[in-house]
Amino acid sequence: MILHELLSYETLRVIWWGLLGVLLIGFALTDGFDMGVGALLPFIAKTDVERRVAINTVGPVWEGNQVWFILGGGAIFAAWPPLYAVSFSGFYLAMFVILSAFIVRPVAFKYRSKRDDPSWRSSWDWALCVSGAIPALLFGVAVGNVIQGVPFHFTDDLHTIYEGAWYMKFIGLLDPFSILAGVVSLSMLVMHGGAWLTLKAEGAVQIRARAIGSVAALIAVATYALAGLWLAVGIEGFAIVGDYVTDGPSNPLHFEVARTASWLTAYTDRPWIVVAPVMGIVGGLLTFLGLRAGREVSTLLVSKMAILGVISSVGLTMFPFILPSSSDPQSSLTVWNSSSSHLTLFIMLVSTAIFMPLILMYTAWVYKVLWGKVTEADVSENSHSVY
Repeated sequence: MILHELLSYETLRVIWWGLLGVLLIGFALTDGFDMGVGALLPFIAKTDVERRVAINTVGPVWEGNQVWFILGGGAIFAAWPPLYAVSFSGFYLAMFVILSAFIVRPVAFKYRSKRDDPSWRSSWDWALCVSGAIPALLFGVAVGNVIQGVPFHFTDDLHTIYEGAWYMKFIGLLDPFSILAGVVSLSMLVMHGGAWLTLKAEGAVQIRARAIGSVAALIAVATYALAGLWLAVGIEGFAIVGDYVTDGPSNPLHFEVARTASWLTAYTDRPWIVVAPVMGIVGGLLTFLGLRAGREVSTLLVSKMAILGVISSVGLTMFPFILPSSSDPQSSLTVWNSSSSHLTLFIMLVSTAIFMPLILMYTAWVYKVLWGKVTEADVSENSHSVY
């Protein structure tokens, strides 16, 4: 028996759906607090030394954290080619804004402290703020659009047609529900940044981060609950109609898809997935309590639990859909009709099994070596070698 046949095509598709979720969640858990710290920067630090303390809490790790974003994009490209083609085309302008922010951020880190001019440093501080807040907001906006469905369809020869003028590919994303999803994302990552600063900073920076982070935690919980209510009563879902094959060839036009009253019928079919939104809400509330009480390690852990719950709830609620079409439900992309070949998924899985543990071990080692608080004395004594 050929080795790759030991795992069925259906199993490999589910595994790679899960791995894609792991990569996206890994990005949110790690680079999420980098973006949160950037968004908080002008508000939690009043002096130049305080700003440098905040910046240097993420300075040694932000580059490694951003690798998860690259891995996620690579996984979409290799494991889900139609998803890559449609999403990167439809969200092109939004992706351009996000990538521009990700380009500005390292430049700001590197050049911010090269000159003593206060206006120079203030400009780069605001650049760090914007380059943290904008991606955090737009990632949520993108998720809000995916939940509602994206206006695309396939021709008979599988050519993708994305409907609307080019500028609608950005302006059209900013509908009320998607903006609410963006607020959930932004407040959640600001909360996460506050939890990180509580652990890594001290003094005035820590106190302000705890205060703002606790408010962000309440906003995240409230807006997440509101989005769930809106999803229940105001957003139609999608469902595959009739019998379908889960291990057949990848063809986005293979299944008949229809709109349903709500996505939340998934909780009737798979009641166990309720654990995800519960984790999101409970984790957010525990983060609020932890920030108010001044707890450090446990607060960061429950903040991660909240992020895990919120992101997982989206994927589990939508399964098996990964990019539904609002203009032509028949063209919707699912786990069963938009993956790479059986052999490709197997080879990728073997490579992942080899290299993912190495990445995790290296990441754990880096965090262990760089563990500890960043103090004003550290920044003052090493002003020429830190950010």
